[in-house]
Amino acid sequence: MKKIVKYSSLAALGLVAVGVLAACSGGDKKDTASSEAATSGKKEIVVATNASPKPFNYEENGELTGYEIEVIRAIFKDSDKYEVKFEKTEWSGVFAGLDADRYQMAVNNISYTKERAEKYLYAAPTAVNPNVLVAHKDDNSINSLDDIGGKTTEVVQGTTTAKQLEDYNAQHADNPTVINYTKADFQQTMRRLADGQADYKIFDKIGVETVIRNQSLDNLKVIELPSDQQPYVYPLLAKGQDELKTFVDKRIQELYKDGTLEKLSQQFFGGSYLPAETDIK
Repeated sequence: MKKIVKYSSLAALGLVAVGVLAACSGGDKKDTASSEAATSGKKEIVVATNASPKPFNYEENGELTGYEIEVIRAIFKDSDKYEVKFEKTEWSGVFAGLDADRYQMAVNNISYTKERAEKYLYAAPTAVNPNVLVAHKDDNSINSLDDIGGKTTEVVQGTTTAKQLEDYNAQHADNPTVINYTKADFQQTMRRLADGQADYKIFDKIGVETVIRNQSLDNLKVIELPSDQQPYVYPLLAKGQDELKTFVDKRIQELYKDGTLEKLSQQFFGGSYLPAETDIK
């Protein structure tokens, strides 16, 4: 009898991880929309993002937008204490910048992990985003995580998906999955999957469905994964930002109650993908 592999859907990306979450091309790009902080007397809050995956974080006409970006803007709107600005960086740079106090916050479809919780502060969740398995429709050999042994995939190193697959290989050394590490973004890896350059991909449901729809990747199938975790997406804060976390958590609760989060979810996700109200605290 096959051993049933239970996927703990901690992503969101995962970014993660990463996803996803995925590394962006090019160098850092600063958002100057809040550059008046120095003269207004407000405390500047720099929020890091990889600007991927869509629809969580992306650029449109040279401006950052997406569900998480607009949630952050709503959190700080009309604040008499804080001025927010965004800085685009690579996936690894998000965490390096938090460690170095270059950034006070980050949004990048970030899921919960115990390791991150030991280094950073998690704000209240803003979305629910379960992970799924994506494969070719005509590949009848992949129907669950029990079938990925010997199959190839692409992941960004350091994401929760990469960690999940590395743990899988440690437990299945006799028939590991083939992990190809990449710096390509999620959209690129999905196109390569559709072109037959990989056998499967694990990523969050919202990101997967968005790319399949927008890029007409009709030769791919989406397989639900079992989970014993709430696959939430969170803003992440640097250690020591306790006062800021209190402010952010309160504003997320207010935005949930006044319908702002629901409105943004419908706008960017095409449906209601909000956490349970009891978990927004």
